[in-house]
Amino acid sequence: MSLPPRELTVGDLARRSGVAVSTIHFYETKGLIRGWRTAGNQRRYPRGMLRRVAVIKAAQRTGIPLAVIAEAMAKLPEDHAPSAADWRAMSSAWRAELDARILTLTRLRDALTECIGCGCLSLTACPLRNPGDAMSGLGPGARLLDPS
Repeated sequence: MSLPPRELTVGDLARRSGVAVSTIHFYETKGLIRGWRTAGNQRRYPRGMLRRVAVIKAAQRTGIPLAVIAEAMAKLPEDHAPSAADWRAMSSAWRAELDARILTLTRLRDALTECIGCGCLSLTACPLRNPGDAMSGLGPGARLLDPS
């Protein structure tokens, strides 16, 4: 029985992580993973990049932006496969942001029910675009693109 290779081709990394080769290339251009080129100009990746891709995909599923994921990954040594402790630290740091987003989305969802049947999305009464007609005192025209 032979040992698994210590390095992976881009195809191996993509297949084993369940993402497209183009995604692997994209992650590399964003600095989320790191590889090198062989003498024959082929991409190779350390096995630890499998774990990094898994962390990236898990974080993306929760809605964490790639820029935030990249900041967290930049704090790890380059060839380091994130450990369970690393994941706990990253996910703990992201929890407050996720909780705030959940609260905002819950409030938006609850306000949305007030619009059912209205059909007009009134600029003076719409709880989503202009809660309490708060913008009327600032004069005519668009004042806020995002009321949060």
